Amino acid sequence: MAEIRNCKECGRIFQYTGISKICPKCRREDEKNFKIVKEYIYENQGATLTEVSEETGVPEDKILRYLREGKLEIVGENSALLLSCERCGKGIRTGRFCDACAQELKRELTSGFKQPNKTKQTQKEKMYTAERKKRKW
Repeated sequence: MAEIRNCKECGRIFQYTGISKICPKCRREDEKNFKIVKEYIYENQGATLTEVSEETGVPEDKILRYLREGKLEIVGENSALLLSCERCGKGIRTGRFCDACAQELKRELTSGFKQPNKTKQTQKEKMYTAERKKRKW
Protein backbone atom coordinates (compact mmCIF):
# COMPACT_ATOMS: atom_id res chain seq x y z
CA MET A 1 0.00 0.00 0.00
CA ALA A 2 1.38 3.40 -0.98
CA GLU A 3 2.06 6.09 1.58
CA ILE A 4 0.57 9.56 1.61
CA ARG A 5 3.09 12.33 2.30
CA ASN A 6 3.46 16.07 2.10
CA CYS A 7 5.68 17.46 -0.64
CA LYS A 8 8.97 18.88 0.71
CA GLU A 9 8.74 21.77 -1.78
CA CYS A 10 5.12 22.93 -1.84
CA GLY A 11 3.51 21.08 1.08
CA ARG A 12 0.78 19.44 -1.00
CA ILE A 13 -0.29 15.88 -0.20
CA PHE A 14 0.78 13.25 -2.75
CA GLN A 15 1.09 9.50 -3.05
CA TYR A 16 4.69 8.59 -2.16
CA THR A 17 6.10 5.80 -4.30
CA GLY A 18 9.62 5.76 -2.90
CA ILE A 19 11.11 7.65 -5.87
CA SER A 20 11.10 11.24 -4.71
CA LYS A 21 10.19 13.24 -1.61
CA ILE A 22 8.49 15.86 -3.77
CA CYS A 23 5.18 15.70 -5.63
CA PRO A 24 5.05 14.99 -9.39
CA LYS A 25 4.30 18.65 -10.20
CA CYS A 26 7.34 19.88 -8.23
CA ARG A 27 9.47 17.09 -9.71
CA ARG A 28 8.61 18.29 -13.24
CA GLU A 29 9.52 21.84 -12.19
CA ASP A 30 12.77 20.58 -10.66
CA GLU A 31 13.69 18.73 -13.87
CA LYS A 32 12.93 21.89 -15.87
CA ASN A 33 15.22 23.92 -13.55
CA PHE A 34 17.96 21.30 -13.89
CA LYS A 35 17.80 21.52 -17.70
CA ILE A 36 18.06 25.32 -17.49
CA VAL A 37 21.11 25.09 -15.20
CA LYS A 38 22.72 22.40 -17.35
CA GLU A 39 22.27 24.44 -20.55
CA TYR A 40 23.59 27.60 -18.90
CA ILE A 41 26.69 25.80 -17.63
CA TYR A 42 27.26 24.21 -21.05
CA GLU A 43 27.14 27.63 -22.73
CA ASN A 44 29.08 29.46 -19.96
CA GLN A 45 31.80 27.11 -18.80
CA GLY A 46 33.64 28.30 -15.72
CA ALA A 47 30.64 30.14 -14.27
CA THR A 48 30.49 30.36 -10.48
CA LEU A 49 27.65 29.04 -8.36
CA THR A 50 26.38 32.54 -7.62
CA GLU A 51 26.52 33.52 -11.29
CA VAL A 52 24.61 30.40 -12.38
CA SER A 53 21.98 31.02 -9.71
CA GLU A 54 21.52 34.69 -10.62
CA GLU A 55 21.37 34.11 -14.37
CA THR A 56 19.06 31.08 -14.30
CA GLY A 57 16.85 32.06 -11.36
CA VAL A 58 17.46 28.66 -9.75
CA PRO A 59 18.35 28.92 -6.02
CA GLU A 60 21.91 28.01 -4.98
CA ASP A 61 20.70 25.25 -2.65
CA LYS A 62 19.04 23.46 -5.58
CA ILE A 63 22.23 23.72 -7.65
CA LEU A 64 24.19 22.31 -4.71
CA ARG A 65 21.66 19.47 -4.48
CA TYR A 66 22.24 18.69 -8.17
CA LEU A 67 25.96 18.50 -7.40
CA ARG A 68 25.38 16.23 -4.37
CA GLU A 69 23.12 13.96 -6.43
CA GLY A 70 25.86 13.61 -9.04
CA LYS A 71 23.87 15.31 -11.80
CA LEU A 72 26.50 18.04 -12.17
CA GLU A 73 30.27 18.09 -11.70
CA ILE A 74 32.58 20.98 -10.88
CA VAL A 75 35.57 21.37 -13.20
CA GLY A 76 38.52 23.74 -13.09
CA GLU A 77 41.43 24.56 -10.82
CA ASN A 78 39.32 25.41 -7.75
CA SER A 79 36.89 22.55 -8.26
CA ALA A 80 37.25 21.04 -4.77
CA LEU A 81 36.47 24.23 -2.85
CA LEU A 82 32.67 24.05 -3.02
CA LEU A 83 31.87 20.49 -1.92
CA SER A 84 33.47 18.29 0.71
CA CYS A 85 33.22 14.58 1.44
CA GLU A 86 30.56 13.94 4.09
CA ARG A 87 32.79 11.31 5.71
CA CYS A 88 36.35 12.68 5.74
CA GLY A 89 35.96 16.32 4.66
CA LYS A 90 38.21 16.07 1.58
CA GLY A 91 37.26 18.38 -1.32
CA ILE A 92 35.25 16.68 -4.07
CA ARG A 93 33.81 17.61 -7.48
CA THR A 94 30.45 15.84 -7.28
CA GLY A 95 28.41 13.50 -5.10
CA ARG A 96 28.58 13.02 -1.36
CA PHE A 97 31.79 11.03 -0.81
CA CYS A 98 35.34 11.07 -2.16
CA ASP A 99 36.50 8.03 -4.16
CA ALA A 100 38.43 6.53 -1.22
CA CYS A 101 35.49 6.78 1.19
CA ALA A 102 33.06 5.49 -1.45
CA GLN A 103 35.25 2.41 -2.00
CA GLU A 104 35.60 1.83 1.73
CA LEU A 105 31.83 2.14 2.30
CA LYS A 106 31.20 -0.24 -0.59
CA ARG A 107 33.66 -2.77 0.86
CA GLU A 108 32.09 -2.50 4.33
CA LEU A 109 28.56 -2.91 2.98
CA THR A 110 29.55 -5.88 0.84
CA SER A 111 31.25 -7.62 3.75
CA GLY A 112 28.17 -7.05 5.89
CA PHE A 113 26.02 -9.10 3.53
CA LYS A 114 28.31 -12.13 3.44
CA GLN A 115 27.20 -15.21 5.34
CA PRO A 116 29.27 -15.77 8.48
CA ASN A 117 31.31 -18.95 8.56
CA LYS A 118 29.44 -21.62 10.44
CA THR A 119 31.64 -23.17 13.06
CA LYS A 120 31.19 -26.78 13.99
CA GLN A 121 29.19 -27.13 17.11
CA THR A 122 30.56 -29.40 19.75
CA GLN A 123 28.48 -32.15 21.25
CA LYS A 124 27.89 -30.09 24.41
CA GLU A 125 26.38 -27.16 22.47
CA LYS A 126 23.72 -29.25 20.76
CA MET A 127 20.23 -29.57 22.14
CA TYR A 128 18.33 -32.85 22.34
CA THR A 129 14.96 -33.94 23.56
CA ALA A 130 14.90 -36.07 26.68
CA GLU A 131 13.74 -39.13 24.78
CA ARG A 132 16.46 -38.97 22.16
CA LYS A 133 19.48 -38.85 24.41
CA LYS A 134 19.09 -40.18 27.88
CA ARG A 135 21.48 -39.13 30.54
CA LYS A 136 23.69 -41.73 32.09
CA TRP A 137 23.79 -41.58 35.87
